[in-house]
Amino acid sequence: MDSNQIVALIVAEIRETVPELSGQPIARADSLADLGVDSIERSEIILAVMEQLGLKIPLVELHGPRNIGELADLLHAKSAA
Repeated sequence: MDSNQIVALIVAEIRETVPELSGQPIARADSLADLGVDSIERSEIILAVMEQLGLKIPLVELHGPRNIGELADLLHAKSAA
């Protein structure tokens, strides 16, 4: 799965976890914080995406990305490793 496909997974999980964002456009450059996603929702989104990717990564390793695209790139790199 490539980074763009992972972005699509992340966006789908954002929309499922935070229904208020269902009609809002969400792009790679958007940060979860700027979208109004709180830390608990962020964890839920990331855990759901990792489950779909078959990854088991400590969440502390996923705190560096500043936006959805960087998170997708990091998850892609972890899944390729």
